Amino acid sequence: MYRYQTELLPVSMKFFSDKANKADASVLDDLLNRRAAEGWELATYDYMATATQIKGAFIVTFRREV
Repeated sequence: MYRYQTELLPVSMKFFSDKANKADASVLDDLLNRRAAEGWELATYDYMATATQIKGAFIVTFRREV
């Protein structure tokens, strides 16, 4: 049986594109490595842009055995 934890990870401001960039990927890598050190495993993630394409976030779900 698994326990799940979902987190929102905001990304940098965007003005001309809703795409994640290298800095955003680095922030995501840091989060993944911190959670892995705590025993969490990445279950799923998605990048969510806003309708205005100015600010978005990663929604990241981790799991670990109970």
